[in-house]
Amino acid sequence: MNVLVLNCGSSSLKYQLFAMPEEDVLIKGSVERIGSEEGVHAYKTDDREGSATSPILDHREALRQVLVTLTDQEVGVLDSAEEIAAVGHRVVHGGESFSSSILITADVKRAIADTIELAPLHNPANLLGIEAMEDVLPGVPQVAVFDTAFHQTMPQEHYLYPVPYVLYQRHKVRRYGFHGTSHRYVSSRVPALVGRDLSALNVISCHIGNGASLAAIERGRSIDTSMGMTPLEGVMMGTRSGDIDPSLHEFVMEKEGLSFDELTSMLNKHSGLFGVSGLSGDMRAVAEARAKGSARAALAFAMYEYRIRKYIGAYAAAMNGVDVILFTAGVGENSPLLRSLICAKLTYLGVELDNEVNEKGQGERLISTPASKVSVCVIPTNEELMIARDTNVLVTGLQAKAEF
Repeated sequence: MNVLVLNCGSSSLKYQLFAMPEEDVLIKGSVERIGSEEGVHAYKTDDREGSATSPILDHREALRQVLVTLTDQEVGVLDSAEEIAAVGHRVVHGGESFSSSILITADVKRAIADTIELAPLHNPANLLGIEAMEDVLPGVPQVAVFDTAFHQTMPQEHYLYPVPYVLYQRHKVRRYGFHGTSHRYVSSRVPALVGRDLSALNVISCHIGNGASLAAIERGRSIDTSMGMTPLEGVMMGTRSGDIDPSLHEFVMEKEGLSFDELTSMLNKHSGLFGVSGLSGDMRAVAEARAKGSARAALAFAMYEYRIRKYIGAYAAAMNGVDVILFTAGVGENSPLLRSLICAKLTYLGVELDNEVNEKGQGERLISTPASKVSVCVIPTNEELMIARDTNVLVTGLQAKAEF
């Protein structure tokens, strides 16, 4: 079965085509600047890659161009678009309606639309991608895979905020969490590295990229996560502030003459590593400036590391101990310095890092010593594969019912 995986943003989309159940990636690519006269479609297969610039005025046109590339006689991997058996979509917010992936129906689309107010930057684009694909490939089964679904196992005392309960009853004000597909994938890889079943482990998953979140995973179930009702809560990120005093909002708005929208933009796009360093939200640039003696870059790096480490300590307490700490996503996978500094102050948990493996190792691996009481590992995330797997399972089940 060929499964097309889509991640649609407001002006972009990323895609991968999987041969399932073999899990082979046939082609991957992206379309940027959707809505402009200079849209860019880039793709890559095992033996070639390319890009082209052309007018791409909407998501339907972007998807049409993707299908043309998939079936192109020279660079394509399919003879016909009819060989695409299913489409899996990343959907950021499922609210309380969805605790697992689901075949998309009219009711599911309405439920996704109902959560737009909880994810106004993401869910409209996700829904747009679903509807555009219905036009381009009518009749092909589609599956929604929600970032929030994995965290629906959190107990109420963990996901509720200490505000009047009526706000939850009326407006579903609560912690939802994000990056759930990533946390689910990387935690599923832990048994292969430590030789123990996930149901017997307490895992702290650190998804650290431009956006970052940690999850406390107790015996395979998420019981807490650092992002909240929105992706702004939690640890310090590339351009997001993470946790701050709520009274800061009014104070800064008054002192700086900012509107609420301007303040929200500041906290989401101009804070975090970027705001403190004054240089960049990219950890690579901040680490380089730190190494060259930039005091602001060093401060940003130290704040970033401290806040991640503080959450690790909190989640160890929440689960009454931790067996595995894992690092994933762009920064988590590629910054041995950050991992080293975090783990250097987790010795009270019994963490002992293998510095050579941490510095020079590649890919999925343990980076703790055999004597370490807590296993520490690096696991490259693969959200697209998780979406392809869920889509394959649901559509195969649908086909089996139809045949029966």
